[in-house]
Amino acid sequence: MGRVTTSNRRGVLRAGAGLIAGGTLATGCGTTGTGTPPQHLAANLASTSPTSAAPSAPAPRAFPGLPLQITHGPRASTAVALTFHGQGDPALATRLLTTAEKHGARLTVLAVGSWLDACPAMARRILDGGHDLGNHTQRHISVNAMAEAGARAEITDCADRLRRLTGSIGSWFRPSRSPTASPLVARLATEAGYPHVLSYDVDSLDYTRPGAAAVTRKVLAEVTGGSVVSMHFGYQDTADALPDVLQELDRRGLRAVTTTELLS
Repeated sequence: MGRVTTSNRRGVLRAGAGLIAGGTLATGCGTTGTGTPPQHLAANLASTSPTSAAPSAPAPRAFPGLPLQITHGPRASTAVALTFHGQGDPALATRLLTTAEKHGARLTVLAVGSWLDACPAMARRILDGGHDLGNHTQRHISVNAMAEAGARAEITDCADRLRRLTGSIGSWFRPSRSPTASPLVARLATEAGYPHVLSYDVDSLDYTRPGAAAVTRKVLAEVTGGSVVSMHFGYQDTADALPDVLQELDRRGLRAVTTTELLS
């Protein structure tokens, strides 16, 4: 199943939906997801509570028998999990989600808190599409290199955004700037309410911008039953590669499902 590694590395909130409909949200969503949200978006986020959102999203779930840090699911499975670091251009993110849904696939999105500040409606868009939503720290900096107080804030600040937007801290936690969590970060994530740290066994390397064909080749050369694949929102190469990846997975008899479904 998974293995322990120690190496470093319904709708939308109504205010958010209105911003999308009016085109205002796109103005507040930068392509990096790391800027300060516009004042009106920040105010909207601060006033949001679980009771004003749609029904609560799934909470983190413990999987008995699996390690703290999970890199893959059962190898006998005919399913794989395509997991996405959630930040960047919301138009590309929406395109990736829509492509997956048209293929009957479901994704796992680990959202960066600052991206949720700027693009709060994306949280509900992800969940309403049947995808998993989780925590990828607040600012997407090297959380393993931080002192305890700062690392804790990176985890809990993003968890707070998710809770305000969806009623839950999200299904998963993945550290930023590393495939695995340090012992300190793993402990802090557990204390924040995440029973597991989600790693991966296939890295698409899409963030290096190698071109869509290279992303497709890299994923398909390494993916197998039970794989957890690391990909990113915000890259054109990834959006262009996804249809071919999904088509080939289907040809091989593999289904792209949420991480929760993969491990259930």
